[in-house]
Amino acid sequence: MLKYINLWNQRRRSLDTIKINNPQLAHFVCKLIPAHCPFERHLNCFGYHLYIPPLCKLNPLYEQAVGLRFKCLSFLADECGEDVTQYC
Repeated sequence: MLKYINLWNQRRRSLDTIKINNPQLAHFVCKLIPAHCPFERHLNCFGYHLYIPPLCKLNPLYEQAVGLRFKCLSFLADECGEDVTQYC
């Protein structure tokens, strides 16, 4: 069990230490990681309202992926001077 936790902690640290200095990579990451969880749904079925909560929070690397996307958006806006509203 401890080995399993260590594996996730190593992956989290490796995602946190990625430096963004390439605009093409930043664009790719912004397209790859969505701005909001795509699994959240509101459904109406036979007169009942069903809500499926965002399941992305169950991903152990979710916070790091969102942080990486934010780094890329910041790089594109601050360093490259690009308009990033297309990714919001």
